[in-house]
Amino acid sequence: MSVLRLMNSGGDKSTRWDQRRAAGGDPEAKAAVEEAERLFEAARASGAAAFRVRPGEPAERIDRFDPEAEQIIVVPQIVGG
Repeated sequence: MSVLRLMNSGGDKSTRWDQRRAAGGDPEAKAAVEEAERLFEAARASGAAAFRVRPGEPAERIDRFDPEAEQIIVVPQIVGG
């Protein structure tokens, strides 16, 4: 099971999907992957940074949605003042 976590001022919103089921043609799983990608792209378009997180490894910044990632964390652009 994979998860996209979108950070915001209220905490975070999680979207989960099962890439194996999606690859197998499960319509519900494919829809979940498409929704996660849509949310990822919308956040990136608004200036958010995205990171693929793997246990025991440093986070890796990514510019494209990776449906096979175990966990993606999206952090909104921070504006100083």
